[in-house]
Amino acid sequence: MTRPTKEELQAAYDRSIPDVIAPDLQVLFCGINPSLYSGATGHHFARPGNRFWPALHRSGFTERQLDPSEKEELLGCRLGITNLVNRATANAAELEDDELRRGARRLRAKLGHYRPRWIAFVGIGAYRVAFGRAKAHTGPQEEPIGRSKVWVLPNTSGINAHYQLADLIREFAELRQTTVD
Repeated sequence: MTRPTKEELQAAYDRSIPDVIAPDLQVLFCGINPSLYSGATGHHFARPGNRFWPALHRSGFTERQLDPSEKEELLGCRLGITNLVNRATANAAELEDDELRRGARRLRAKLGHYRPRWIAFVGIGAYRVAFGRAKAHTGPQEEPIGRSKVWVLPNTSGINAHYQLADLIREFAELRQTTVD
């Protein structure tokens, strides 16, 4: 994957990227929104330093670590990716709370259509705002969204210093162990 230039990153503002989704997935991962890097490349969790792909592999969800450009291979593992807000920004702090809540409404409709067994949010703060769950914690949540059970994971961004890669792998592994058929 070629590294985007500064100009390409700036041009990626507000760009959307396609979901990796199909009916009846085991887990649909839901990011907050695409980074400018993801917007420029068209690939989820594409920014170097994001730990999503290593955590996904090392927790046992995939046989090898996929490159973000190989995202479609997730469907063969009954996994997918979407975003609460499908608008690229330099960081998630640029999103308004109302935008996150609108994203939650769109996501509910998407879950009703595709019916994944689990929806796993990658970022607790956005989940709390979007769904009005101020006291949500990482791990399984009590209330499903439609027919989909809910799990909340820490944000995998490299700037999330509260969670090191080993911590993320443990969190992802707990989800994997719970969701295996």
